[in-house]
Amino acid sequence: MPVTFPKIRVGEPVRHETLSVFPLFSESMSEVDYLLSDAALSDESILVEEIDEGGSVPELLVENKGDLRVLFLEGEELLGAKQNRILNTSVLVAAHSKIRIPVSCVEQGRWGYESKHFKSSGSHSPLKVRRALKESVARSVKEDMGHTSDQHEVWNEVESLHAEFSVDSNTKAMSDAFDAHEDKITLYKEKLTYIDDATGMAFAIGNKIVAMELFDKSSTCEKVWERILSGVVFDAMEAKETEKHASVKDVEKLIKATDKMKWKQSEAVGEGDEFRAESKKGNHASALAYEETIVHESVVAGV
Repeated sequence: MPVTFPKIRVGEPVRHETLSVFPLFSESMSEVDYLLSDAALSDESILVEEIDEGGSVPELLVENKGDLRVLFLEGEELLGAKQNRILNTSVLVAAHSKIRIPVSCVEQGRWGYESKHFKSSGSHSPLKVRRALKESVARSVKEDMGHTSDQHEVWNEVESLHAEFSVDSNTKAMSDAFDAHEDKITLYKEKLTYIDDATGMAFAIGNKIVAMELFDKSSTCEKVWERILSGVVFDAMEAKETEKHASVKDVEKLIKATDKMKWKQSEAVGEGDEFRAESKKGNHASALAYEETIVHESVVAGV
């Protein structure tokens, strides 16, 4: 099916230090029913575990025992089992089904059971980790190799994160960076709260738009707003102070450019259809659609 994106209105941003968050509004509201993964993991209507006793770094087994499909988002972190992982792509898991999902390790120094099942960390991958993930998965999809990431690139970005923010982690766990800087992340969340009715957000650090996320409904956006923001905070804290800030017009330009990119359909991991695109500037975009509705679209800007 051809990919059709909804019309988006860009709202005025909220700002804290170098980081600006622009709320995005779309007129159409989805009728696609699903639970977000953190809610489903919390009430145990979905279980995520290693594929078998031996485990496999790039895959996890998901069992959805509930009556609703469940949405996992690219870059979200899962804690537990043999090592912590992040999702390589957004996935809709059908109700009453079992599937394998593609993941990347973000805890290089552990390979032993901490728990049988995974739980949500409540955090999202920093942009530099997302960029390494998105670029390498796009290459893999293009070569018909599935949704596999360059694991060493992901590890390198986690190590760089620890070095930049002086994080001491025995197992090189990405989650330790979030724990070490919990107070700063909380402050950003307090300053940059969800904007009513927003169905997405665009992030700018200084005068550069660095990422965009769009969802099919405002209720989803509201629930994941702080989670996605938590990852961008690290990139913002690393940036130098500046009096230059991106504008609404800058976001509108990114939206138009993204819509005009050469999108190619690929097989989705779970339900729905997946689309990917790349710009000459190195922007990487992906979208997960279900019955012609874009459930999740994301863009990570090139360096």
